[in-house]
Amino acid sequence: MLPLLTGIDRLIAEPKRYLPGMRVGLVVNQTSRTATGEYAIDAIRRLPDLQLKRLFAPEHGLYGVDQDMISVDDDVDPSTQLRVISLYGQEESSLAPRIEDLKDLDCLIFDIQDIGSRYYTFIYTMAYCMERCGEAGIPIIVCDRPNPINGVDVEGNRVGDAWRSFVGRYPIANRHGMTAGELARLFNKEFNIQCDLTVISMSQWKREHWFDQTGLAWTPPSPNMPTLSTATVYPGMCMLEGTNLSEGRGTTLPFEQIGAPFIDAHKLAKALQSLRLSEVYFRPHYFKPMFQKWSGQVCGGVQIHVMDRKRFAPLATGLGIIHVIRNLYESKFSWRTEAYEFVSDRLAIDLLYGNDQFRTRWIKEAFDLEAMRNSWREESDAFLELRKNHLLY
Repeated sequence: MLPLLTGIDRLIAEPKRYLPGMRVGLVVNQTSRTATGEYAIDAIRRLPDLQLKRLFAPEHGLYGVDQDMISVDDDVDPSTQLRVISLYGQEESSLAPRIEDLKDLDCLIFDIQDIGSRYYTFIYTMAYCMERCGEAGIPIIVCDRPNPINGVDVEGNRVGDAWRSFVGRYPIANRHGMTAGELARLFNKEFNIQCDLTVISMSQWKREHWFDQTGLAWTPPSPNMPTLSTATVYPGMCMLEGTNLSEGRGTTLPFEQIGAPFIDAHKLAKALQSLRLSEVYFRPHYFKPMFQKWSGQVCGGVQIHVMDRKRFAPLATGLGIIHVIRNLYESKFSWRTEAYEFVSDRLAIDLLYGNDQFRTRWIKEAFDLEAMRNSWREESDAFLELRKNHLLY
């Protein structure tokens, strides 16, 4: 098999083919690396007759050092002394580039690793950049990268109109099975952005590939996404952010271990057997988060061991876990009520799920995973139909 080349590798190999002018801006973070490991910033700066004017950074900052939902100020890159425009500042308006920061550019290049779940904010940073480029009248180039949890499996419902947010701007499935480049094509046409978009596709990537089959080195896309195992469970375990349960932030196993001080680990592990999920093993476990929920307190819970990732359904599993814990500890379990990703008038669990049906209906009924999956089928089928015209691989 020939080596996989990402979009940024192909752009660097043939800059005159892809770049419409000399003055460029880069939307990048620590994942923006070539196949040889060089930062895209350095690789772009080495190109002859090119001016790298400024950098734009998503949530977590240029080098991914800031925790989730921590505002990031504009800065200067210590390596290049280039100005860094934050696309995750103090208020919602900061999520999009300012028109004045684009006017002296011939194009904007987006090159950031996504992880395959609609809650992950980088794809919406991309969409905001596409919108602003359209308004400013400059082209945007999206350098494609692999979906690390494969481009075949799709799971979940779509986001309802009343629950749009920075963790769900568009009606796509929770686990969308698309690359960032494919999503850019879908956003541009189906949701009427209509910017001057070029997607530079990868070579040698297959839809069924997981990240550990690409030959690329894993760079954590955010502080709490340290490994591919984390990304594998994330489409379901992120739902716990909408509760008072720890999703493992502040530990070395974010999203792979969950719990709270009021939980008996062994009792929970036994209760989770009722979900009858042979592809995952729930190990009774105790842990102490060093920050965020239940900081400094010992939490009882489970570590989630995925035994068969091909059969593993992360969203259904995560929702099943919440249902079991809520039934066991109804008086101590609660939904998150604090503002979430710049939204304070709707609950985080509803924003994450895409509507209020899990909170108002499913959590109150005897849990039936198959019935829940069936309830998604119409929306999932509609999404599959919508996305098929935008797939590149």
